[in-house]
Amino acid sequence: MQKLYYGGDIITMTGENDSAEAVLVENGVIKKQGSLAEVKQAASPQAESIDLQGNTLMPAFIDPHGHVSMVGHFSLMADLSECDNFNEMIQALKAYIQEKELKKGDIVVGCGYDHNFLAENRHPTKEILNQVSTEHPILILHASGHLGCTNDLGLQAAGINEHTSDPEGGTIGRVAGTNEPNGYLEENAVMGLQKTLFKDVKRDEFKLAEYAQHEYIKNGIATVQDGASSKEIIDLFKALAQQQKLKIDVVAYPVFDAEPKKLMEENKDYAKKYQNRFKIGGYKMFLDGSPQGKTAWLTEPYEGEETYLGYPWFQDEQVKQYTDAAVNDGVQLLTHCNGDAASDQLLRNYQASLEESNHPDKESLRPVMIHCQTVRNDQLDIMAGLSMIPSIFVAHTYYWGDVHLKNLGDKRGRRISPARSAYDRGLCVNFHQDAPIVKPDMLHTIWCAVNRQTRNGVSIGPEECVSVYEALKAVTINAAYQYFEEDHKGSLEDGKVADLVILDRNPMKVDTMDIRDIQVLETVKDGETIYKSEANIVR
Repeated sequence: MQKLYYGGDIITMTGENDSAEAVLVENGVIKKQGSLAEVKQAASPQAESIDLQGNTLMPAFIDPHGHVSMVGHFSLMADLSECDNFNEMIQALKAYIQEKELKKGDIVVGCGYDHNFLAENRHPTKEILNQVSTEHPILILHASGHLGCTNDLGLQAAGINEHTSDPEGGTIGRVAGTNEPNGYLEENAVMGLQKTLFKDVKRDEFKLAEYAQHEYIKNGIATVQDGASSKEIIDLFKALAQQQKLKIDVVAYPVFDAEPKKLMEENKDYAKKYQNRFKIGGYKMFLDGSPQGKTAWLTEPYEGEETYLGYPWFQDEQVKQYTDAAVNDGVQLLTHCNGDAASDQLLRNYQASLEESNHPDKESLRPVMIHCQTVRNDQLDIMAGLSMIPSIFVAHTYYWGDVHLKNLGDKRGRRISPARSAYDRGLCVNFHQDAPIVKPDMLHTIWCAVNRQTRNGVSIGPEECVSVYEALKAVTINAAYQYFEEDHKGSLEDGKVADLVILDRNPMKVDTMDIRDIQVLETVKDGETIYKSEANIVR
């Protein structure tokens, strides 16, 4: 069956000034794009004509970094994102326990609080969470996903007491002047508690995956990532793929703890190639934490601190083992780097691994630096020499821009998410939301990259703004390049898959401040509509 789209703006993403009058889709592939006369000539008499009625058609968005497997899980947690103080958090958690009819001993998990926006301007401790309940282990996760707090029962469940040492790459908060844990946890400490508390929790993973897919699909996204997969998550996506329950393409990157080489060897049908819309793309490594949580690893102290720089997750010896593994195995490596010291650690070790390796494909692995919040110009220059891709969490400019100005000072703070500097060095820049850290709203991300305005309305580093077209590239063709898929995704060209999105306005034509208000009307995957809003075009 053929579908002929016409009657609106069509952004092809083949060049800033390129457009088409019509697009013909056949069997999930773009058969022809160009003038309406040309496309009509290529169409059969039975082709379905779809009048865009002035709306805009473009390639579907591509998520270059996120955690699709976590999106559904977060939907089950108590939402603390609107809480302004500790008392509101306590009441929200109590209401959650009552609403869910939790029994004694059941785990209570909340998410989305941010100490930067609380009246107390600090993290809660076990004393606060003990006020919620002494019958339930409680864990609340910071908006960054890198920090959290638990109550006494949570500490007991994890075996954390005054004799417990801080894990490598993590911190256990202490009651002032003692070794007694106060319930606050950072990085590997909170990650460890999550594993302990969640290991026996039963969830309908298929239902959660369906929910997560819809969250992306309604935002016009047809390719997503699971950017820190465990063996269990790999098995889940395999099962979803085998039962043909994946509506969009999913690319997984197992962490080194999950023995990614072994996983790829055991799942050869999914290694670097799709099988029923699922593939394993490479390996994932974390090197530091969160700048808004002040755990990102910097080369210069945080503003107002004499010596505190944040801290690394691993020492160089371990990092080199991981970079060696990726390069010698011939796979793409995604690395979480928020602080510039973490970026230095990645660059020096990856460069050394390249120099020492004899792998024939070592120069074409397209390594990715994830987040890039404080990456410096000299580091971007090195990245260009390594053909390393900067995947930038540019929405930081809005969500935490005011916090970065406070934590990093004006000079470093205004340079957060330096997309303009990266583009100017010829790097293949892409943008992500790190969902579920923030919602997978590509149009808001584009708005952030183009306008760079904080929550408080402050212009943050306007010299790092990019054009609308560059922002669109970052979530279409450039994101496709990261997945080695630029030959069949990310632009509207003959022979490429028909992954499409229909918008109610053209991002290239509206006032830049209105971009975040553009609505997704329809999402098309492989030529088939998988989402249609109630406000969609009339056929």
